[in-house]
Amino acid sequence: VSFKDVAGVDEAKAELMEVVDFLKQPRKYQQLGGRIPKGVLLVGPPGTGKTLLAKAVSGEAGVPFFSISGSEFIEMFVGVGAARVRDLFEQAKQKAPCIIFIDELDAIGKSRAGGRGGIFSNDEREQTLNQLLAEMDGFDTSKGVIIMAATNTPEVLDAALMRAGRFDRQIIVDRPDLAGREAILEIHVGKIKLSPDADLKIIAARTPGMVGADLANIVNEAALLAVRRNGDHVQMRDLEEAIDRVMLGLEKKNRVMTVSDKERVAYHETGHALVALSVEHAVPVYRVSIIPRSVGALGHTLQLPTEERYLMTLPELEDQITVMMGGRAAEESIYNGVISTGAGDDLQRASELIRQMVMRFGMSDRLGHLTYGAPHNAQFLRFPFMSEERNYSERTSEAIDDEVRRISDRLYLRAKTILMSRRPDLERIAHELILKETLDRSQIDLLLVLPTRLSAMTPKGTGPNFPSPTTAS
Repeated sequence: VSFKDVAGVDEAKAELMEVVDFLKQPRKYQQLGGRIPKGVLLVGPPGTGKTLLAKAVSGEAGVPFFSISGSEFIEMFVGVGAARVRDLFEQAKQKAPCIIFIDELDAIGKSRAGGRGGIFSNDEREQTLNQLLAEMDGFDTSKGVIIMAATNTPEVLDAALMRAGRFDRQIIVDRPDLAGREAILEIHVGKIKLSPDADLKIIAARTPGMVGADLANIVNEAALLAVRRNGDHVQMRDLEEAIDRVMLGLEKKNRVMTVSDKERVAYHETGHALVALSVEHAVPVYRVSIIPRSVGALGHTLQLPTEERYLMTLPELEDQITVMMGGRAAEESIYNGVISTGAGDDLQRASELIRQMVMRFGMSDRLGHLTYGAPHNAQFLRFPFMSEERNYSERTSEAIDDEVRRISDRLYLRAKTILMSRRPDLERIAHELILKETLDRSQIDLLLVLPTRLSAMTPKGTGPNFPSPTTAS
C-alpha cells in the first residue's frame, strides 16, 4: 500500500510525508538538531482511511509495520496487557526503523479522570496505559521507531497520553469534499470494468458526507448489480441504483399501495419538488420517485447539489425548510385539509433545523444573537440521543418554543401559497408521476413548459385546456 492508493485526504498525506522522509533520511533531521514527532495520532470519523494512511506510510518508507488493535491488549487477567505492550516495543526496537500502529487507541487510552473505582476505572486498562506511557518515554525516535495511532474519539483520551513528547502531532482525517470523493471513486472504479457513460462527478455530488469506506461499498454494490443483470460493464444506472440501495434501502416492488395512497404520495413528493423549483436558494431537483423503499419511505425527492457548501445563510435555511414543508402543504391543498402521517420525517427534520436556527445560530430577532443550551456531543461520532446542558430559564424555554412555532407556521404558509399559485403544475406533474413512478429533472421541466408549447402550436380556441405555468419566484 502506498500514497497513490489513498485519495480525498490530501492535507493528511502532506503531513505524513514528513514521517516518510524521516524514516528514509533520518540523518537530514539529526544534522539540524530537529526531532521527529515521537507519536502521530490520526483522528477522524469512522471509514475515512486512518488505518490505510498508516499502512501507506509504511509502504512508502519501506519499513516493517507492527499493527495491533487497542482491544487486543486488554485481557481478563491483570498484567497481560502491560506485558504485551513491553513485548511489542521490544520487537519494534529490534526491527528499527519501523512503525508501530495502534488502532482504536481509545480502547486502552481512556482518561483516568474517574479515579480508582470511578466511572472510567479499570485496573487492567490502567496498567496497560501506564506501561504504554512509560514505553513512549523510554525510547528515542532517532533510532527510527515511530508510533502511529488512530481513534474516533480523541476527547476521551487521557491527558498524559496527549501531552507533548508522546503524541506530538494530531492529524485530522476528515470526510472528503466533492473533489475528494471523485478522486476516491477513481481509485475504486479502476478495479472494475466501467462503462464510458458513467459520470463520477454526478456520483460524487450525490454522496455528500460519505467517507471512503462508503464509496468503496457503493462501487462494489454497483459491480454486483451489473453481474445480477448479466452485464459486461458497470453502467451509470448500476452506480445510481447502488447509491439508492445504500442511502434509501431496497426497492419494495412487491409492496402494493392502494390507488389513493399512491396518489397521495405522488402529490406529496411533487409538492417537495415544485417548491424546490420555485424558491431561489433550493438545491436543484434531480429526481422524484414514488417507489417504496425498505427504510420506510414511500417515495423520495432527490436534490443534487452543484457545489460543496460550508456555510448557509438565513434565506438559504428558510428555503430548505420551505421545501421540507412542501409535502404536507401539497396534501392539505389537494385534499381540502385532510392530512396524513406521510410528512412525519419532514416535520421532524424541519423542527430540528428551526430549533437550531433559534438556539445555536442566533437567527431569531425576538431571542437575539445568543445561543441557548450546550450540547454534549462527540467530535467525530454521531450519537442520536446526546444530552444537553440547559443554561436558560423556563421563561426563555417558552419563548424558544413560541419562536420555533412562529417560524414553522410562516414557512409552512409560504410553501402552501407557492403550491396554490402553481396548482396546475402540481396536478400535471403528480399525474405523470403516478403513471411513470419516477421522473427525472428533464421530464419535470418538459411538463412545466408543456402548456406554453401547446398554446403556441394550437390555434386559438382549440386543443387541451392547459393553464400556463406561473413564473418561479
